[in-house]
Amino acid sequence: MHSGAIRRRLGLGLAVLTASGLLAVAAPGEAQAATHALCPGRKVRTLPFSTGTVLVYKRGGYVCAATLTKKPGARRTMSVSVQARGNRPVVDQGRYAHHAGPVTVHAGRRCVWLKGQVGRGKFSSGWILC
Repeated sequence: MHSGAIRRRLGLGLAVLTASGLLAVAAPGEAQAATHALCPGRKVRTLPFSTGTVLVYKRGGYVCAATLTKKPGARRTMSVSVQARGNRPVVDQGRYAHHAGPVTVHAGRRCVWLKGQVGRGKFSSGWILC
């Protein structure tokens, strides 16, 4: 490879890095919002409760959910559960600093039941997204 070609590639790489850095500085709210997209698909529900929020996404016949804490940082007991009607729930639980999940189930056109917990605060949706 000639030195001119190497310089062009290095210049192009530097330009891409500079542009991506400028976008991150120019739109910090959008960059922060992207970190909450824990699941593929479109967000269909935001289910707040006293100590956190369950975020619900759909894509194709799949439903994905994650529980976020209102006060990130300290590890605490968290869980998220998604159950398609007629199936067993898929659960993620443990001691986390930011979020539990994501967990995904294939629901097709069936209803789902979502549960979330952060510390002592709990949420249970009942059958939704029917």
